[in-house]
Amino acid sequence: MWYDYLGSILTGAILTLQLSLLSLTCAIIFGLMTASAKLSPIAPLRWAATCYTTIIRGIPDIVLMLLVFFGGQILINHLAVKAGLAPFEFSPFWAGIVTIGFIFGAYFGETFRGAFMAVPAGQIEAGIAYGLSRTRVFFRILTPQMLRFALPGLSNNWLVLLKSTAIVSMIGLTDMTWLADQAGRSTRQPFIFYMIVCLLYMLLSYASGVLLKKLEKRYSAGVIFGAL
Repeated sequence: MWYDYLGSILTGAILTLQLSLLSLTCAIIFGLMTASAKLSPIAPLRWAATCYTTIIRGIPDIVLMLLVFFGGQILINHLAVKAGLAPFEFSPFWAGIVTIGFIFGAYFGETFRGAFMAVPAGQIEAGIAYGLSRTRVFFRILTPQMLRFALPGLSNNWLVLLKSTAIVSMIGLTDMTWLADQAGRSTRQPFIFYMIVCLLYMLLSYASGVLLKKLEKRYSAGVIFGAL
């Protein structure tokens, strides 16, 4: 019966959540690097970051996933053989994390860039004038205010990232989408299992939305919206 497969699909949902959170961490790292490069006075860094965001946003996620997993594996193993090393296989889990993080790093980069630019420059100058190092200015003045401006965009990107994890089923990772597909093939009741996956994604999205709203409220403490 269809309910015999619920346990495995819930296990896949846990894997999906782990994949999403680790991909988010990776995307934030790529995003901060991209934003820093785009705001850098060094022209080659700005050009490289612009090329990265332009290319990533112009290629479908599933194509990038297949390129990294299959094409990247062939390329790295080819270089390994030339260097006298043994070839190895990519883990679908880690390949999915790196690929999704790399893809969404381009979107996060634009979000962070806009958030950094929204922080008044006078506050940064005031921190330096008070004798704070640039590192302390970044973490004590710039970052807390930047997060307030970045959270709405990050919230939207996180929800898209969460749903985009379904593409890892294309490289054989046993997430809940892949398990639902296999269960549907076995029982010839695919509609039931795809509906279960839809409900699980909606539940994760709703829980994420509640948490993100609380974060936005916390970082917006003391802000009067609508004030001129």
